[in-house]
This record gives sequence, C-alpha cells and structure tokens, in this order.
Amino acid sequence: MPWRFLAKIVECKPEERRALFLAFFFNFAVLGSYYVVKPIRDDIGAANGVEKLSWMFTGTMIVMIIANALFAAIVSRMSRRRFIPLAYHFFVFNLALFYFAMRLASPAAQFWVGVAFFTWVSVFNVFVVTVFWAFMTDVFTTNQGKRLFGFISVGGQLGGILGALITGSLVKKVGAGNLLMASAVLLEAAAFFVRIFPADFHSRKTESGDDVQPSTIAKDEQPVGGGIVAGFSHVIRSPYLLLITAFMFLYAITTTFLYFQQADLSAQTFHDRAARTAFFAHIDIWVNSLTALIQIFFTGRLIKWFGIGATLAFLPVLSMIGFISIGWMPVIGLLAAFQVARRAGNFAITRPAREVLFTVLSREDKYKAKSFIDTFIYRLSDQIGAWSYALLHWLGLGLVQISWVAVPLTAIWGVVAVWLGRRQNALSQAKATSAWRQP
Repeated sequence: MPWRFLAKIVECKPEERRALFLAFFFNFAVLGSYYVVKPIRDDIGAANGVEKLSWMFTGTMIVMIIANALFAAIVSRMSRRRFIPLAYHFFVFNLALFYFAMRLASPAAQFWVGVAFFTWVSVFNVFVVTVFWAFMTDVFTTNQGKRLFGFISVGGQLGGILGALITGSLVKKVGAGNLLMASAVLLEAAAFFVRIFPADFHSRKTESGDDVQPSTIAKDEQPVGGGIVAGFSHVIRSPYLLLITAFMFLYAITTTFLYFQQADLSAQTFHDRAARTAFFAHIDIWVNSLTALIQIFFTGRLIKWFGIGATLAFLPVLSMIGFISIGWMPVIGLLAAFQVARRAGNFAITRPAREVLFTVLSREDKYKAKSFIDTFIYRLSDQIGAWSYALLHWLGLGLVQISWVAVPLTAIWGVVAVWLGRRQNALSQAKATSAWRQP
C-alpha cells in the first residue's frame, strides 16, 4: 500500500495501520451484508402499503425491546471477542431460516414471511451497525476517532455499494430469496475480522503520553459486567446521554417521515415489485458512492475544522432544506435526490461525528447505553414517527403538509446538535486532564 497516498487521505500512525484496515474491511462486510437485504425490505414495506407500515413498525419495536435485554445480558457475561461473533452467527442462522421460508412457504404464508422479514431486517440493521461502532469506540480513543472514523466509514460505504449492486443487478434474475446467502457470507466475514482484530495496536502511548500497561489491555478484553437495565438507568441519569437521546429521537422521527413518503410515492410510481426493488437498490448505490467520496476527502477535515457541534448540525440543516423542497414539489425524483443527499450526509458526516460522542464514556456505557440509544430509542422514535404520520394522515394532512410539519422538528434538532457538541468537547477536555493528572 502506498503509505504516502494514504497519508493524504487519513492521518494514520504506523502502529495504527493494521487496526485501521481491519476496521475498514470489518465495516465493509457489515454494511455489505445489510445492503443486500435492505432493498428487499423496502420493497416489502412499499408493497404492504403505508397503512400496514405503522403496525410493522410496532412489531419491530416489540422485538427490539426483547433483543436489547438479551444483548445487555450477553455483554455482561462475555468478552467482546466472544459476544460480537456470536451475535453475527445468530443473524446468519436467521438468514438461512428466511432463505428456506421464502423458497418453501405457501403463497398464502408468504405475506407473513414478508412481515417477519421486514421486522427482522429493521432489528438486524440497527444491531449489527451498533455493535460494530460500539467496538470501534471501545478500541479507539477520542483523538483516534476524530482522525480515523471517517476513513473507517468509507469501508462501510464501499460495502454498501457492493451489497446494493448485488441486489440491483441480480434480483430480477435469481429472486430475492437467493440473495440472502450473499448477505450471510459477508456477515460471516465480519465475525472473522472481530476475532483477528489487534488488542494492543495503541498500547505504546495514550493520548496523555503515558504507557498503557498490559493489565489495562487485558481488562479491556474482559466482560463489561453490570446489569441488563444499566443502559436505561445510565441514560436517564446522565444529561449528556439524554442529549444524545434527544438527537437520536429527532433524527429517527424525521427519517421515518421521509421513509413513509418514499413508500407512498414509490408505490404510486412503480407497479412491478422487481422494478421497485431495483429502484431502491439504485438509490442505495448513489447514497454509498456519494458517501464514500465525501468521507475520503472531507469527513475527517470537517470534524477537525468545525468541531463536533457544527458537524452534527449539518444534517438538521440539510433536512430542513429537503422537507421545504418536498413541501413545494412532491415528486419522486426530488424525493429520491433528498433521500440520497440526506442519507449520504448522515453516513459521511453525521455518523462519524456522532460515534465520537461515545468515546468519552465508560466501557459499560459504550456497549449498553449506546446500544439502548441506537436500538431501542431509535426504534421507539420510529414507532412514534410512524403513528404520528398515520395520525396526520387521519387528520387529513397529505404528503406536502407533513413535510411542513417536519420543518420545525429539524430546527429543534439543529439546536440539540450544537449543545451536544459543546458538552462533548467539555467532557473530552475533562477526561484528558484527569488522565494527565494520574500518576
């Protein structure tokens, strides 16, 4: 690898290179696996109609509550190198079950297989990505996260491009069910990268300049411990975690509004399901391609130049512009462009900056509180957004009017982003000062 060329893209120290590239390919496999099945899920949601989507989101939230409790229990008792591969193996087993269900179920049962698959993917995508980034915030420091997370995110976007290309080009030829095996192979690769990830790549020096002792490295590989409700209890007691929760809440509600608008317009535009699935896959290709370009050339620099708060505020501002545009001209082309810009902005800019927020937390909070926010809070917000959308429909508001309802939500979201950035900076400085004072 031409290291001089790499140095122009990412500020990486020699001892960090192996960890950086393993994280890059780990993310590639995780998002590649997800983006194979995402267009299939989106087609199921559009085919069932906006009315059924609200109930499907309710089922997703119920499953998420159970899954979050199980995850917290496993994290308390297993090391990260055991529970992360175990979680991925479990999802691979699920993919195999859906593969046989889609091939063998009767036509009457296919509806329920589709509902179950929609719910499962909505849980799967949040957990596999959350577990990946929890691992990243556990093994990388705050300073490393600011420098390296943007490049690591590129791996995920390239994986997303591959996954979407696989589905977009093959769904009409081999059918949706057969594509699940491609997703399973990529997820198995992700489990492999966890097992070979180095434990001591940044053990020479901490950010304060002190040597990291082997006992500290060994401690990081121990089970996190604590109770299964620690994520919830820590969130409600911490103003900082509550701010992150508010940020996630507003992000998820506006995302759900846009998702329902996409389902509504695409169902009106496309009547062939394979064509609709391919359309969703092509959106994913554009999203991941644009995201990768932004991450390579801008993400790390934006966080460095403008700080966490301003970087987090980018997506609320973009979303405000997008919803205003849809309010003026509700057509599928404009909505697709808004979807691409917003999702690319989230993956390329907001997501890396948001993950840096967790680097100042304890190990237990990095897994449990983060998982609680990224999974349960996210899906609860989805649920609130889904039923709010249905209520607004019932009150007689159409797609245009709902876009204008979303505009003030994006303004509040932007204010929360700025406050959150200031708080993270204060906690980061306090943590660095504390580490410097320790003998």
